[in-house]
Amino acid sequence: MRFQPHPGRRPVLVAGASSGIGEATALALAAVGHPVALGARRVEKCAATAARIVADGGEAVAVALDVTDDDAVRTAVDAAQEALGPLEVVVAGAGDLQIGRAHEMPVDEWAAQIDVHLVGAYRLYRAVAPAMIARRRGDIVFISSDVVAHPRPWSSAYVAAKCGVEGMVATIDMELEGTGVRAGLVRPGQTITGMGMNLDQKQTEAMLNDWIAFGLARHGNFLTPENLASAVMAMISMPPGAHMRSVDVEAEGELVPPESSTPAQPEPVAHSEGAPA
Repeated sequence: MRFQPHPGRRPVLVAGASSGIGEATALALAAVGHPVALGARRVEKCAATAARIVADGGEAVAVALDVTDDDAVRTAVDAAQEALGPLEVVVAGAGDLQIGRAHEMPVDEWAAQIDVHLVGAYRLYRAVAPAMIARRRGDIVFISSDVVAHPRPWSSAYVAAKCGVEGMVATIDMELEGTGVRAGLVRPGQTITGMGMNLDQKQTEAMLNDWIAFGLARHGNFLTPENLASAVMAMISMPPGAHMRSVDVEAEGELVPPESSTPAQPEPVAHSEGAPA
């Protein structure tokens, strides 16, 4: 059985599309012709972005999506497919951020990070994968993080969740072999998004100081959500039969001027009249 080209119409569901990476991804994919369902708990923000897409000539719909609720996930997937048709691409990017030292965080807050980032991603996968497997095509992109390779203090729950996502996807990739369905990981470095904007300022300062102490904040440059949207687009644009399994995206450090190609000439030494040269 040969791999078939991508269909002309590839509807997308983006989870976590109310802001940040999810919103940027929805806008980028809509701009190149994908019908897009924008899903999040803040459905009113998704609706505003969907209206922008439609006003620009695209096709979009907003769906209420809470990845911590099984029924809500299934309902959102059904609503997206009823509006746009069978989903060809799903981006699992829903999440929020709670920080704290592991020995100080309330257990329910720590567990909630696992539920939204890891179990939420699984709920979404479980809801969409069987139909994709039956059609023998589809792309599911999971937004991970560079904290998997470089864990950061004050983020133990987030780190644990993203490590879990990567383990899950490694298993999924093996299970999907031969189905035509591809699962991939996009690993952002430090990115300016709305996630974490509600954090306590003193805690945030203490966290950043610890990051610096462990060499985890080498410079102050950040990625934009649009940078990550480009990575998602590259991943799902690969032709069938090729599989981009992961993409690491990091902000570059500050650009420095190039060194002069010719050695600098020494300044002439001024001598007073009558002084020895």
